[in-house]
Amino acid sequence: MKTNNPFPYSDDHKRYHTWNYYLRHTYHTKAFKVALDGGFTCPNRDGLLGYGGCTYCSAAGSGDFAQSRSQDLLTQFRLGKEKMAQKWQGLAIPYFQAFTNTYAPLAQLKERFLPFLYMEDVPCICIATRADCLSQDTIHFLTQWAQKKDIWIELGLQSIHDESAKRIHRGHTYAQFLTCIEQLQGTGIHICVHLINGFPWESKMHMLKSAAALAKLPIHAVKLHMLHVLRGSSMANEYSSSPFVLLDLDQYVEIVIEQLELLPPTMIIQRLSGDGAKQDLIVPKWTADKKKVLNTIDRTMKTRNTWQGRCYQK
Repeated sequence: MKTNNPFPYSDDHKRYHTWNYYLRHTYHTKAFKVALDGGFTCPNRDGLLGYGGCTYCSAAGSGDFAQSRSQDLLTQFRLGKEKMAQKWQGLAIPYFQAFTNTYAPLAQLKERFLPFLYMEDVPCICIATRADCLSQDTIHFLTQWAQKKDIWIELGLQSIHDESAKRIHRGHTYAQFLTCIEQLQGTGIHICVHLINGFPWESKMHMLKSAAALAKLPIHAVKLHMLHVLRGSSMANEYSSSPFVLLDLDQYVEIVIEQLELLPPTMIIQRLSGDGAKQDLIVPKWTADKKKVLNTIDRTMKTRNTWQGRCYQK
């Protein structure tokens, strides 16, 4: 129950625009993502731009909780729904999560996406990709479908700062990202952008500037993550040879709250605490307790009587 909460896009104590709030008010029931592995790779892995992926990226291509690519996608979806049904009842959302899910010819993308687009009980699909991997043909195809079913594109920006992009081997610039946003604007496709907090070379001001920049863009949602050092990533090798200092929980909470204050209240917050497979998480260990992270954010925002968009300026 919502009590003494000044934030309008909330039915409870949350002072930010949660993904759950959006889904319930859009589809009038509980909905949840089912992570899939569509068998894609990435230009940062196959040699087009580099090998090994972005330095923080796990061996699973950030799809650590997706089903196995050894199974066909419909089987993955069924198994994922069955697993999620142990916790929730509601609508299942296919989430193409692992690697870069538009990095293939359009014919191959249609084979992957169309079975789910035709499903009447699927309210939307979510596709994780890169800003440099959306061809005009792919955008046109998704735009046509966006008139019939909600389409979400998730772009892994991580930081607006090109120096950070170079250090994590992202492989494209912030200018290329902005071009992609321009191409998607007005198509009816929903856009979610990922930011990572805690790169050891970035200051708090760097991270706030990334959030402030997104606040001015025609996007619909953001995901905020703490940097994870995961086994199997290039960053894990860097950390092993020369350990670096990462944010602690209190520092992370402080930055996230200030970022939320900068974002428009209508912008959906799909995530405030990224998940890394616990068996692969090297540091920071505190991120493994997701409930504690979210509860600390909620409690601190209430204590300060602040909310998403409090400092937002159009």
